[in-house]
Amino acid sequence: MDGQRATRRTVGLFLAASTATWDDANMPINTSAINHIRLTVTDIDRSRAFYDDLFGWPVALETPADADPATRAHYAFLYGGIIYNMGHSLLGLRPVATDTFDENRTGLDHLSLTLASRADLDAAVTLLDDRGIAHGGLKDIGNGFIVEFRDPDNIALELFAPKAR
Repeated sequence: MDGQRATRRTVGLFLAASTATWDDANMPINTSAINHIRLTVTDIDRSRAFYDDLFGWPVALETPADADPATRAHYAFLYGGIIYNMGHSLLGLRPVATDTFDENRTGLDHLSLTLASRADLDAAVTLLDDRGIAHGGLKDIGNGFIVEFRDPDNIALELFAPKAR
């Protein structure tokens, strides 16, 4: 227990130090949170059992078992996987891997970062264009808008802005 408290204290100090240097005005793309992370897995049933057992997060999205072809097409972005609601962010499992993860290799499916508004997302698109960074353009995904692009290692990144309510 003392080790856990020490770790929490250390993390808290790191976050406090990081917060003290936060400067919204000088950040080219001002993100507010991680929207979601999706992990590529080899066996969705095994992975789902593992995450269900350990965390019990509610399911946010998955293709309905009785889905017709149009509905399956709508959920194609899940690749037969699932997205969990973790409270303040989402975790997805994508069952398309054929090898095993190695933390010494580059990769994850993609990292999505939340922006406060569509205007912020539009400004981010302009910045990406100004920097010569290729992207997939602004996409309406129902509850918000996304822009997808890649880092120099080809890791997929995404910016998300919710629709105004």
